[in-house]
Amino acid sequence: MTQPSDGNVAARLRIVTALAPGAIAIAEPNGPTRDDGSRSYALTTFGDLDERSEAIARGLVAWGVRPGMRLAMLVPFGAEFIQCVFALLKAGVVGVLVDPGMGRKHLVRCLSEAEPDGFVAIPKAQAARLLFRHRFPKAKWNVTVGRRWLWGGKTLADIEAIGRDSAVTLPCVQRADPASIIFTTGSTGPPKGVLYTHGTFHAQIDRIRERYDIHRGSRDLACFPLFGLFDAVMGVTTIIPDMDPTRPAEVDPRRLIEAAAQWEVDQAFGSPALWNTVVRWCDKNGVQSPFPTLKRVLSAGAPVPAMTLEKLRRLIHPDAMIVTPYGATEALPIASIESREVIA
Repeated sequence: MTQPSDGNVAARLRIVTALAPGAIAIAEPNGPTRDDGSRSYALTTFGDLDERSEAIARGLVAWGVRPGMRLAMLVPFGAEFIQCVFALLKAGVVGVLVDPGMGRKHLVRCLSEAEPDGFVAIPKAQAARLLFRHRFPKAKWNVTVGRRWLWGGKTLADIEAIGRDSAVTLPCVQRADPASIIFTTGSTGPPKGVLYTHGTFHAQIDRIRERYDIHRGSRDLACFPLFGLFDAVMGVTTIIPDMDPTRPAEVDPRRLIEAAAQWEVDQAFGSPALWNTVVRWCDKNGVQSPFPTLKRVLSAGAPVPAMTLEKLRRLIHPDAMIVTPYGATEALPIASIESREVIA
C-alpha cells in the first residue's frame, strides 16, 4: 500500500478510500436473526466513513476545538465509534480511549488523570460526566452522540452539519504529534494511560500488516473494538458481531458462527476468554468446523492455553494460523507465537 505523505495516520483512510470508495468498511447487525440464520446489517462504505469523519473533523475545528486538545471517547463500539475516532485524528485532537470493561471506579479515575478538554459521549455518559464534573474541570467541549439534554455543548449531528457547511482547513499533523491516550483494562496491574503518537500508529499498522500478511479485501470478525480501527486503514472490512465487547467470556458463540458464515470471514481478533467460551460451547454441542473460511486468528491480552489452541484449530480452516501477539500497551506487537509452536 502507498505510504501517506501526511503525518496524520488518518491519511491512510483517504488512500484506502481512493482505491475502493464503494467497498464495505463496516457491517453492523441491525435486526434479529432470521429463520435461515442470516440477519440484516447496516453497511458503511469506505467512502461513507471517510466523508463523514471528514465532516465531523471540520465541524470540530470550525466550532473551536484545537489540535492537541484531549477529548474522551465514550461511545459503544460500532460504525459511529469508528467514524468519531477518525474524525478526532483528522482534527488533530488527542482521543482518550478507555476499555469500559475496567469498571466505573477505574473508568472515572483514568478519565480524570487524562484531564480531558471535553467528551464525545452518549447521553448516559454525558450525564455521568455532569455528576462527576468536579473530576473534569477542563471539560468544556462536549459532543453528545444522540439526544442532548441539560449539559450544553453540541450534538454530533450539529457538529457534522457545521462541518459540511464549512470550508475550514484541517490542521497539518506530524508523525511526532500525539494521536491518542489509550487505557487498557489493567489485567497485569492498575490501568495506565499510554500516549500514542501518529508515528507509533503508523509503525504498528505496518508491522501488523506485514507480520500477519493482512491484505485489502479481508473480512475481520472484530471481537476487540480497537482492532476495528486498524481494519479501516488496512482496507479490511470490519464485521461487528452481536456481543458485548466488555464481556467477551459471555459471548453467544452462535452469533459469531452466524456472522462468520454470512460474511465468509477470513480473519478474527478475540480475547482468550472469548475463544475459551467458543471452544467449550462447540465441545458441549458437538459442533465441528463452524468457521471453515477462517484462516487468521489473533488473540491477545492474556496467555492462550495450549488445550484451547488445539481445540480451536479443529474449528477453523485446516491451514489457518492462530497467533498470539505479546507486548506492553506501549508497543504491540513485540513478540508473536503461532499455535502450532505452542501445541508442539
